[in-house]
Amino acid sequence: MNLWSPFRATGIRVKRIAPDYREIEVELSRKWHNRNYIGTHFGGSLYAMTDPFYMLMLIHILGSAYVVSHKGGAIEYLIAEKSKVHAHFAIDDATIADIKAHTAAGEKYLPQFPVEVKNEAGAVVARVVHTLYIRKKQK
Repeated sequence: MNLWSPFRATGIRVKRIAPDYREIEVELSRKWHNRNYIGTHFGGSLYAMTDPFYMLMLIHILGSAYVVSHKGGAIEYLIAEKSKVHAHFAIDDATIADIKAHTAAGEKYLPQFPVEVKNEAGAVVARVVHTLYIRKKQK
């Protein structure tokens, strides 16, 4: 994923993907080409560093029996930041069970997944919520 042009061009780096796709860690370093007018992280880069991961995780976790896509998202910017930032994504057994329960009969489910973008000191720079579209495929 680090060679994917939208990430490479913006300085987004995937640091770790768990073998079972239940956890992913991502970081973003501020560079001359991804900062805004006042010299802090460009908001679009902060959003982009969180955009595909819950969808990617669930595609791998749920497998080909499910349709998983990104429906929407929202970001709240809290701190104008210049240092490296990171985000940690995790999906637990309870979340997977909840998804399977809501989609068992083939109905769509639109769960929301929050993630915080933090600076090197651990302060929350931005809060992001992604809404996914999930449906069990009909046989």
